[in-house]
Amino acid sequence: MVTFSIKNGQAVKENEINESLGSMMFDLLHSATVTHIMHLQTESFAEHMALGEYYEAIPDLVDALIEAWQGKNQQILRGYAEGEESYEGMKPLDYLQSLRDEFVMSRPLIGEDSELQNLADEIVDQLDSTLYKLRFLK
Repeated sequence: MVTFSIKNGQAVKENEINESLGSMMFDLLHSATVTHIMHLQTESFAEHMALGEYYEAIPDLVDALIEAWQGKNQQILRGYAEGEESYEGMKPLDYLQSLRDEFVMSRPLIGEDSELQNLADEIVDQLDSTLYKLRFLK
């Protein structure tokens, strides 16, 4: 039996939502590794500190959202296995801004439940805080 949900006014197969959300969560989890490498390669102390705070915080924030989503929806999130992109030479500010944009675009997939949206808010807050530090703290 195929189950459909309405997202942004369109019928979407449940497994497509699951896989798209899983892909987004993978990207967020993977961002801890990417920013850890950037943290080790930067010559800027402020950038080093901002990236360090980010890669230490993001795994727990994403884990909390995934576990709550799975509990709420009574299913295991799938779709984590994606080809890894190369971030070599990408500036941390550009990388995290693109990740934030991707997360905000994917956010409707989480659902409208306030407890899940609050956890998503914490992820956006971490991204925004890090973006501020990368832009303005030298």
